[in-house]
Amino acid sequence: MRLLLVEDDIMIGEVVLDALRAEHYAVDWVKDGLMADTALASQEYDLVLLDLGLPKRDGLEVLRHLRERRKTVPVLVATARDAVGDRVAGLDAGADDYVLKPY
Repeated sequence: MRLLLVEDDIMIGEVVLDALRAEHYAVDWVKDGLMADTALASQEYDLVLLDLGLPKRDGLEVLRHLRERRKTVPVLVATARDAVGDRVAGLDAGADDYVLKPY
């Protein structure tokens, strides 16, 4: 199973990456929204773990672009944005689930 981790926080990214690889997942890690768009356009993934507060392109914009291209890969938003409106916006943009940090 190939996963894309989109996380700009180095400490969180390293912990999540190590945990997923310890469970034998193949994980690509990108640290900004533009790199996420590039990875999603050039590689097929089984799951995307997506932060929203990203440099260069916001995670919601990445998610919207993904869904506009009719990609159906499951997307789990993992973010500190905890307002109800943010959760609704993430799910409306096409997220399959929305998890709050810290997790």
